[in-house]
Amino acid sequence: MLTISLRPALRGLRTPRLARAFNVLAVESSADDTCASIVSSSRKILSNVVVKQHDIHEKDGGINPYTAIAAHQRNMPGAVRRALDEAGMDISQVDGIAFTRGPGIGGCLSVGSNAAKTLAAALNKPLVGVHHMQAHALTPFLTTPESELPQFPFLTLLVSGGHTLLLLATSVTRFRILATTNDESIGRSIDKVSRMLGLAWSGIGPGAALERFCASEYDLPLPNLDPLPRPMPGQLAFSFSGIHSAVERLVTARGDRSMDLPTKLALARGFQSAAIDHVQDKVLLALKWCTQHNVEVRHLVMSGGVASNMLLRQRLEDCLQKVNPSDPISLVYPPPALCTDNAAMIAWASMHRFLAEDHDDYSIDLRAKWSIEDLSTD
Repeated sequence: MLTISLRPALRGLRTPRLARAFNVLAVESSADDTCASIVSSSRKILSNVVVKQHDIHEKDGGINPYTAIAAHQRNMPGAVRRALDEAGMDISQVDGIAFTRGPGIGGCLSVGSNAAKTLAAALNKPLVGVHHMQAHALTPFLTTPESELPQFPFLTLLVSGGHTLLLLATSVTRFRILATTNDESIGRSIDKVSRMLGLAWSGIGPGAALERFCASEYDLPLPNLDPLPRPMPGQLAFSFSGIHSAVERLVTARGDRSMDLPTKLALARGFQSAAIDHVQDKVLLALKWCTQHNVEVRHLVMSGGVASNMLLRQRLEDCLQKVNPSDPISLVYPPPALCTDNAAMIAWASMHRFLAEDHDDYSIDLRAKWSIEDLSTD
């Protein structure tokens, strides 16, 4: 028998003796991506299928829950089949089934939940329901080289279309919320401005469309616009509605249909910079909070769809370098493809529970609203 030891990310949990790696098939359907993946306990992503719905939601200007549910129902069987085929595996080689239990859109979550429960029950496999944001936070433990893995405690910044959170992580299940958004998430704000500026986002999504537009080369000078607000200065909390509303007022004042390209580009870049400034301000406040409470953190883990924004990554790296030039805090993040919703992160977040033989009943319910702080008591 060969002992399969867990990586440092999961150290401290009971590790069984296994003849081979433990393989988890996971599904994710919390919003508008239908995902299936197979991941092994040896930190290998054997397959990762993501079926996006950008094209069908563009006409609605955002996610239509009923449309998303119908698309998940169409796409989930094929996604699971593809995950098995791409991994070169038979379903008998899968050891456990995982799914996103919450938070998310209730009807969308139910598609993945029903698929996972049915598979697990029919095949007599153990089942684990996963917290979506916990999965984002733990993704770097799957994708980062062993020598650079984050060490607890660390700060984690989760930035997506549904959430904006700054957390203190002290274990794989213990997270303390230091800051959250009082209104809308950074991802939703970005999506709104992208649509407001009339950017085409079929195939890539509104957030990626805005980032690509901001990075476009333009030879003519851009107009000087009034600076956008930096909300809630000195407070450990996020607020993006004021920034996006300021852009909306500027667009309305100029007339969105007659606005020329230089003005549109100046607005897009101004908004993106203001949103990143806001995130940076709160990260600095969180680091100050840690110092005041004698918590030494050596890593800032960033994940979620907005974490794929290259300007945000560069600005945060520069910020952490300036805080302590001689020994900067490390910024750790997954590859862009694993920042957005995917099932590989769900599989990995479930792994410590499978290996500890801590499973859920097939009748486990969904939790469309589910604070990440509740993980330590669930």
